[in-house]
Amino acid sequence: MPVIEELDTSLKQLPVSEAEDDKPERSVNTAMTARAWLQSAVVTVVIFLFLVTFVVQGFAVSGSCMEPNLRTGERILGNKFIYRFKTPARGDIIVFSYPRDPRRAFIKRIVGLPGETIEIHRGQVFIDQRPLVEPYLIRTPHGDFGPEKIGKGNLFVMGDYRDNSRDSRDWGELPIKNIRAKAWLRYWPLKRVNVLD
Repeated sequence: MPVIEELDTSLKQLPVSEAEDDKPERSVNTAMTARAWLQSAVVTVVIFLFLVTFVVQGFAVSGSCMEPNLRTGERILGNKFIYRFKTPARGDIIVFSYPRDPRRAFIKRIVGLPGETIEIHRGQVFIDQRPLVEPYLIRTPHGDFGPEKIGKGNLFVMGDYRDNSRDSRDWGELPIKNIRAKAWLRYWPLKRVNVLD
């Protein structure tokens, strides 16, 4: 308070000529402030567009094929950049363009890699005749499939809720080039925010 009172007093005592001289300086300061804000806004938009184009993208989950790990209505961020530095790995949750209609995006988990032979007996997945440990499965799956050797440049993907998932068992292998992003972060709903494995 004392500082403001002293400032008010000193401003009141300025001669008229000095107060008028201060006006151009104020307009210069206002212009500099406006310019700084504009530059910050432009930089922010450029960074946002770069991130959305090359690094991350938001997706809304629809359908029950990944339940209970991912539920309808949840929102996730996908890392679009990661597979430029590493190859897709078994267990990764990926968002991809559906091979039969590339305009549609699906989300599944990578189960089989190029060159491997996949087989399913009574819901148990075997990779090259060895049982696959899948700690992310909550519900016990059923059904049989294969054996099938996964082609070069392709992946075998399935939903976590196997009995309610249309996936590579139905429509075939997924070309790696169809991957849009690796699911990275669930950000909605807030009570389920977490990094996705």
